[in-house]
Amino acid sequence: MTQRDPNSDLGRLLGAILDDDRALVERQLKFDPNLASACVGKPRLYRGQIDHWLYGDDTALHLAAAGFRVEIVRQLLKAGANPNATANHRCSGPLHYAADGWINCKAYNGKRQQQTILLLLKAGANINAQDKNGATPLHRAVRTRCTAAVRCLLEAGCDPNAKNKPGSTPFHLAVQNTGRGGSGAAIAVDAQRQIIEYLVSFRVSPDIKNARGKSARDSAQSDWIKQLLEKRS
Repeated sequence: MTQRDPNSDLGRLLGAILDDDRALVERQLKFDPNLASACVGKPRLYRGQIDHWLYGDDTALHLAAAGFRVEIVRQLLKAGANPNATANHRCSGPLHYAADGWINCKAYNGKRQQQTILLLLKAGANINAQDKNGATPLHRAVRTRCTAAVRCLLEAGCDPNAKNKPGSTPFHLAVQNTGRGGSGAAIAVDAQRQIIEYLVSFRVSPDIKNARGKSARDSAQSDWIKQLLEKRS
């Protein structure tokens, strides 16, 4: 009997995740349940259906989480996928990928992102897990201006005061123009405003200090943010 190449089977599974083909995912996992935990090979940047890097030692669950493939995430978890898999060189788990998002991309869907995060948390994903840079899922969500993810993580009880390795809290990232959050697009500015208001409403103090002793309030770079924080004081 000719043996099938497991890498080809994993490739088919990843392709099915990209296409959101749940039936094919089910068939692949039924053929080999170990595919749910198998690590991918070379790093690859996915564009189009999913906008995210997939690194060596990431799993199919990383890709499904990055693409907010809610039902496929459920299928993979049922098949034994590890919600805390962090073997990649960035030490990023599926929850980190679920917290990322390109808000100005047509593939972005805040509701599905929220559902993905909740599924992973229910399966035992560490809500305050830190990647190689010390970023928690909340840091990721704030940096990429994903309002749905920010609110979801705050409501689920994440630590909003956690510091990444450079010493910044999520609030410090919220008041600065940083990373994929951008600075000019109207959608990014609107999301930034919502995130700041969410943090304040969850009683996160804008006077929280980073590792250098500078508060989030003092780190604000735009007049409208300074005015917003003054009103919310």
